[in-house]
Amino acid sequence: MIGKGIAGAWMVVVLMVFPVLAVSMEPMAVVKAPIDAVIAILNDPRYRVADTRLVQRDEIWKSVKPMFDFEEISRRAVARNWRKFADAEKVAFTDVFSRFLGNTYIDKIQGEYHNEQIVYLGQNFHSDVYAEVRTTIVRETVEIPVNYRMRRGADGQWKVYDVIVEGVSLVKNYRTQFASILRKEKPAQLIERLNKKLAEQNRQLAEDG
Repeated sequence: MIGKGIAGAWMVVVLMVFPVLAVSMEPMAVVKAPIDAVIAILNDPRYRVADTRLVQRDEIWKSVKPMFDFEEISRRAVARNWRKFADAEKVAFTDVFSRFLGNTYIDKIQGEYHNEQIVYLGQNFHSDVYAEVRTTIVRETVEIPVNYRMRRGADGQWKVYDVIVEGVSLVKNYRTQFASILRKEKPAQLIERLNKKLAEQNRQLAEDG
């Protein structure tokens, strides 16, 4: 009990003296801050005016992009095929895949958000470098579990490498698709496919305003 009291006192000191470090070391804080920012952007009356959808989209992307480890997401999405990618192809794939994911999921958020509440259920540490943040999206009478699997990098920062929605892994979903393509095509062709899809997305977004 005494140890707990001392630990609590030291935690207050640490939070006061090193607030940025404290946030960077907590997986839940890494997830919660950008999600809160996104909700604020979605509720911002400035974006209810016509022709502000793309501006809102850019603000959402700026908020959420830093919380994701897109290189790790990309590597896991192609799994063992990653070694077939040349260094330049790894960079190109990570770049286009991250932007494709951003477009896909921000479009979904903009289209389906209706003042849902995000409940933060807790964080589990699986090791010194792996953790999972558990949340639930509360939508009227429906609750949707969304978990964020995270990895701590060499710089000590926690970042998301997979999102599990109702038990379905984002990474595994794309891994299945990419494995099918890479059985027949080379990495450069997969990158070309994604670039075409990204171009189509961007054209549609420009038309929708």
